[in-house]
Amino acid sequence: MQNSGKRWFIAVMATLVHLCLGTVYAWSFFQKTVSETFGWSNSETAWAFSLAIFMLGVTASWGGQNLQKFGPRKLALIGAFLYAFGYIISYFALQNESLWLLYFGYGIVGGIGLGLAYVTPVATVSKWFPDKQGLITGMVVMGFGLGALLMSKLLAPIFLEYFEKDLAKTFLAIGITLLVLLPFFANFLNLPTEEKSTEISAEKLSATKEILSLNFIFIWLIFMFNVVAGMIFISFQSPLLQDLLKAENVNIDTATLEKSGATLIAISALFNGLGRFFWGSISDKLGRVTTFRLLLLIEMGVFASLIFIKSPILFSVGVCLILLNYGGGFGVLPSLIKDFFGTKLMPIVYGAALTAWGVGGILGPQITAYMKDHFSEDAGLYAYKVALVLIALGIGLSFFVKNKKEAQ
Repeated sequence: MQNSGKRWFIAVMATLVHLCLGTVYAWSFFQKTVSETFGWSNSETAWAFSLAIFMLGVTASWGGQNLQKFGPRKLALIGAFLYAFGYIISYFALQNESLWLLYFGYGIVGGIGLGLAYVTPVATVSKWFPDKQGLITGMVVMGFGLGALLMSKLLAPIFLEYFEKDLAKTFLAIGITLLVLLPFFANFLNLPTEEKSTEISAEKLSATKEILSLNFIFIWLIFMFNVVAGMIFISFQSPLLQDLLKAENVNIDTATLEKSGATLIAISALFNGLGRFFWGSISDKLGRVTTFRLLLLIEMGVFASLIFIKSPILFSVGVCLILLNYGGGFGVLPSLIKDFFGTKLMPIVYGAALTAWGVGGILGPQITAYMKDHFSEDAGLYAYKVALVLIALGIGLSFFVKNKKEAQ
């Protein structure tokens, strides 16, 4: 029964899947505490998050190619279990102070789970809502952006308080919670009957040709630069804010610093989530490439301003604006891919485009981590300058994208 009620129910379930997966975006909540507790450098600690995002991008590409073969429910369920197990393995890693086990659990196992479970809700609702592409894909990926709010203001604080700041037990409790919630939501994902195609090989061949085109390469680079810009803050917004607060008030206590960092993560998560919905809807009116160009221009202005800003409040405003536009990139991308490469190729090409997320997920956190380890007081300043250069390149490349289906 493919009625309107059913497709909206599937859209809600897809959004809840993304809400749970998006808890990975609260990594900066743990970054400083994990680094200081176990004596690992910022760069060493951040690699757990970088690996998770890299594996997400790579696995999402594979998932997009095999969505019709295995079906969204099976891929989403496997991904849900793996992401939850990533936290459970991380419990053993932190319990035994093993950085490499943390990389394996949170980074590789959890990242693979993220990739399998991420691509399926977006591709699924895209097929259920051919009439509301920007709106519906923006709504679903909005859930992912809001995941950091769920983690930073609910799951992590509750479990940290209950287990008296024991990080290992907190990760275990989070893993068990996700093990219950994620499979339940993922179980409802399925494609419309008419979309269960058997011409998979031909579609893969055609998609490969498109993926090797200059158009796709330019889109991939633009999206990757936008990811780097957002990851600079997603991975380190809490430590960067705490640095500014300490510079303003050297006597501020640790608990206040941590609470302020968690609050910024939660608020910026709202902007990240709303940006996906807002810019996705705007792109239905302005066009996909024009929208991407506009949000990159806004990011450029914010990063240029942040170079001169020392106020924690203005810094927080800047973070929220960057994540509004970072999320916007994810809200626009699915519709852009569908407009450029067609409905049938959308899952495969979209999955390939998400490898840019994986690359940006390494570059963004590692740029900031390197600056924190080597230029502690001016870490943000140098990171913002790198972001400015990359965003400027993205804006330039946007003028070389040749849209096949909409006027520029």
